[in-house]
Amino acid sequence: MFLLDAPITGRRQVARGMFVLAMHAPEIAGAVRAGQFVNLGWSPGPLLRRPFSVYGSEGEHIEVVLKAVGAGTSELLAMEVGDRISCLGPLGRGFDLTGGPKTVALVSGGLGVAPMPLAARDAMAAGLHVTWVHGARAAAELCAEAHGDVVVWATDDGSQGVQGTAVTAAPDADLVLACGPNRMLAAVAERWPQAQVAVETYMGCGTGVCLGCAVPLRRGGYDRACKEGPVYRAAEIDWSSLPSHLPYAVGA
Repeated sequence: MFLLDAPITGRRQVARGMFVLAMHAPEIAGAVRAGQFVNLGWSPGPLLRRPFSVYGSEGEHIEVVLKAVGAGTSELLAMEVGDRISCLGPLGRGFDLTGGPKTVALVSGGLGVAPMPLAARDAMAAGLHVTWVHGARAAAELCAEAHGDVVVWATDDGSQGVQGTAVTAAPDADLVLACGPNRMLAAVAERWPQAQVAVETYMGCGTGVCLGCAVPLRRGGYDRACKEGPVYRAAEIDWSSLPSHLPYAVGA
């Protein structure tokens, strides 16, 4: 885990209202795994840091993807190249590609696209056949960037690709990795109990101290998303006790 003063090095739009911010964070870029996140702070800014899955990592740079859904994310998107962000990471437990799978399905909805570019990169580097299924309400809200041997689009209104959800459009695979709103991940759990899912939850410190990111478990008790997660086996989570959607979260 590193705490860096990271300058913003780029910004691009990838869907309606969705942007990718790039930062110079060499230590984090060299250590991050798909599904892990960074906790970002800035001054003046919110009291608590904001968690973001690492969207991209290349050379000495990392990327996060976000929408302006509140004051904090609006402030982030108002920053310019050269502005500096306090970047803590990489944090949490990422996806596990071990175990000998031959095929992997990446299933993402909306801002759940966040951990998938790294997951696709790592899976393809491991020789896995990658199908990435990305869903949104309409074509304009689909992230324009997707990687894999097969890419499938799904929209609620049928304006691009398959009409329906990413979960219904996705094929079965040896390994399923998913990220999106918790209501989508609950549907993933019903179809693929062994899937690995990156959950949405409120978060404060990101280091396991504040206990603000409690994830209810079916076996009873709670885990900390920032330490034991944010990636879990889908069947482990008590989905009925998690909010169906959060304005910002690790998976968003």
